[in-house]
Amino acid sequence: MFEPCYLSLSRTGELEQRAAELESILNDCTLCPHECNVNRTLGETGICNSPAKLIISSVFPHFGEEPPLVGMRGSGTVFLTYCNTQCVFCQNYTISHLGEGRAIPEAELAEAMLELQNIGCHNINFVTPTHYVPQITRALSIAAERGLCLPLVYNTSGYDSVKTLKILDGIIDIYMPDTKFSENKTGEKYTQAADYPDRMFSALQEMHRQAGDLVINSSGIAERGMLIRHLVMPNNLAGTSAVMEFIAEKLSRDSYVNIMAQYRPCYRAGEFPELMQSITWNDMKAAYSAAKNVGLHRGF
Repeated sequence: MFEPCYLSLSRTGELEQRAAELESILNDCTLCPHECNVNRTLGETGICNSPAKLIISSVFPHFGEEPPLVGMRGSGTVFLTYCNTQCVFCQNYTISHLGEGRAIPEAELAEAMLELQNIGCHNINFVTPTHYVPQITRALSIAAERGLCLPLVYNTSGYDSVKTLKILDGIIDIYMPDTKFSENKTGEKYTQAADYPDRMFSALQEMHRQAGDLVINSSGIAERGMLIRHLVMPNNLAGTSAVMEFIAEKLSRDSYVNIMAQYRPCYRAGEFPELMQSITWNDMKAAYSAAKNVGLHRGF
């Protein structure tokens, strides 16, 4: 019978220790690759604009995620406010840029997680968790003691610190990173993360080391592993071929990759003419071919 990996850490007290270790980082924040070195406990904020308090935009069963996450009863999604990449074309900019949401204590997040479990969701899906991993881990420690037993999904932009990910080893069941761009110059132009590809590729290797390829049970539900997302962009700005090549050669040809067609111009995309185009069916065919040509075969 499946058991999420964090439960063994909860039983030994290690999960509580990890929460305390992550909370100490808030005094001189280096949770993500920006390493802003601000004291969030004193109200200082860095590039992500996140305070020490946990800010949540929404909590609900999500039926628009990938099929192995959604199943019949939905993915228990927690939308966290703010983001450390600050993409100019963000489709959720009211949450990630403008800070739409409300501050809640960790105990309330624990209660929300348990409620998602009670209504039948297949997992707890944290959207943009990177800057809130201390608060999430504290809430998880509370919820695990009260009976939480769903796999955790780390639904991230991909701009993650390997150092922080190593602290999460044995806590996260399913890593779901974006793979936005393959070239640093693209990240520098369209995000606040000029070194996005370098950091993202390193983070993916650490995530794969911890969780491996996506494991799906007999009911079609993901239990552990990596589910990788790649958003196709106009003018091949995402560098799709290079991303697929990295996944196949540095991770695994059995990687589960969702090649996404949902790009549309949003937020500040109007400031960049090349972002104002929609993708075409030819763009998608080229992306699928790039994946197949390097031996990838799951997802798409």
